[in-house]
Amino acid sequence: MIPLRRNIKQMAGYVPGFQPPDVAAWIKLNTNENPYPPSPKVVAAILAELGADGGNLRKYPDAGSRAGRAAAGKLYGFDPSWVILANGSDELLNNLIRAFVGEGEEIAFVHPSYTYYATLAEIQGARVRTFGLTETWELADFPERYEGKLFFLVNPNAPLGFTYPLEFIENLARRCAGMLVLDEAYADFADENALALVKKYENVVVTRTFSKSYCLAGMRLGLAIARPEVIAALDKIRDHYNLDRLAQAAAMAALEDQAYFTECVRKIRETRAWFTGELRVLGYGVIPSRANFVFATPPDRNGKRVYDGLYQRKILVRHFSDPLLAEGLRISIGTRAEMERTIEALREIG
Repeated sequence: MIPLRRNIKQMAGYVPGFQPPDVAAWIKLNTNENPYPPSPKVVAAILAELGADGGNLRKYPDAGSRAGRAAAGKLYGFDPSWVILANGSDELLNNLIRAFVGEGEEIAFVHPSYTYYATLAEIQGARVRTFGLTETWELADFPERYEGKLFFLVNPNAPLGFTYPLEFIENLARRCAGMLVLDEAYADFADENALALVKKYENVVVTRTFSKSYCLAGMRLGLAIARPEVIAALDKIRDHYNLDRLAQAAAMAALEDQAYFTECVRKIRETRAWFTGELRVLGYGVIPSRANFVFATPPDRNGKRVYDGLYQRKILVRHFSDPLLAEGLRISIGTRAEMERTIEALREIG
């Protein structure tokens, strides 16, 4: 299994453990991290949970993350029995496969999208099927009735950034015999989300992450919203103490400080719009993005050339070796100053 997992990530342009020398001096736009610090209330909550002498760390955390589930349920309009918190959304994706897919059974997802689905499926011995995209972002050759156990849909799409209309997603829910997992890692940067479909369809699960819009990639926090019976199934197979005390405190504070969250998202969306316009002035093709990144293709369609030019100027972006993506670059949205410097570098590169 290990060599296969390595190959899958290499096909996606992933370099394990890659860090350039003196990374702190670089502009880092390659992993879709939020450029802003978390809410001051999050920092205060972590320090309070730690205690003056760190003594609270001798105690186990709440195994059920009940306060965090209640906070998420209140925010999104669900009873806590419909919510689960996890050690990053990757834990949820893994546990969904463990809960619903047996060895030799099938999962599917869109290509291109998050390649880690394939890694997780292979670890569990599941079969993988992918569906391509048409020029109008429709799924190519998707059956009238998909009989696989799980279908993963990233919305907004990563790495391209576009969104699927809600009518399309609802139609997909009707056509999936198994579970439809809507990976909404970037939904907070879009105009709408699919949470309403969780109450309408028994087979819909929505996963979210705190890494992007809540500025907490370093805390490894995620959540899922689904029917209580689905949440109960995920509860049975998760690690007993899957979230430590500090992570639970951070989750609570982040969810409760919606004023900070809203302002942070607003800044990223505004910078995204400005950066997209500047790229187009330079002749780049840019897919309209509803995420905290853009996928941009230079006029000569040589993404690697531009990647190398930015790297020489200490600016990290993401270039994929996949032939479907190799002509362009995925560029995370940083601060306005970082994006202005990136535009200057792109002008120099030509």
